[in-house]
Amino acid sequence: MKILPAIDIKDKKCVRLIKGDFNNKTEYKISPIEQAKNYKDHGFKNLHIVDLDGALTGDTVNIDIITEIVGKFDLKIEIGGGIRNFESIQKYIEAGVEKVILGSAAIKNKEFLKEACQKFPDKIALGLDAKDGYLSVSGWKENSNLKTLEFLKDVNDYGASRLIYTDINRDGMKLSPNFEETENIANTSSCPLIISGGVSSIDDIRKAKELDNKNIEGIIVGKAIYDGDIKLDELAKEIDA
Repeated sequence: MKILPAIDIKDKKCVRLIKGDFNNKTEYKISPIEQAKNYKDHGFKNLHIVDLDGALTGDTVNIDIITEIVGKFDLKIEIGGGIRNFESIQKYIEAGVEKVILGSAAIKNKEFLKEACQKFPDKIALGLDAKDGYLSVSGWKENSNLKTLEFLKDVNDYGASRLIYTDINRDGMKLSPNFEETENIANTSSCPLIISGGVSSIDDIRKAKELDNKNIEGIIVGKAIYDGDIKLDELAKEIDA
């Protein structure tokens, strides 16, 4: 199982939000570049990055930071945050990222998702952020009134190469991921799934591994690292060889 430590970027700094709330954020002293190096030095191969400035503006605000991380550390990076057009996707792919995550734009416009998957094969990840079984969009400020499983079934054959499922109620709360619903999504999805939201301890990583679901590809770890609940030395031991 892949372990993807997270970097959320806002105003060139590493931050973490509680349930996606920009008014409830914690800033950390370490820079995104320094944090990426830290992950690399501990042996991590994959990285989950969210450009929170991009989520607010719809532009590739921090692409210079992303490009530097890719160039310096040779990490497999998935990037999300306000990616709403083919031009932005192209920029990130040219910067060397492995996967570009489409969230709100894909949910609001399924044709955009379909075309993106066709134009950029094996590069598009679909981000599904859900609350109580319904998808949320626009930085989690809007309920789409779309049921997560029904939407997934509609787009399952579009060609997304990865699915990132986040339970918003768990995100940043360190309450453990919603494993039961995650398995439901994984069993429906035609592409591999990454678990996101709520990781609180090393036990959550081990529980994810024990699910033994071949369609669950990995797990994202964020706030628990920054707050010191999970030590990188300890987490690195869980990296699959």
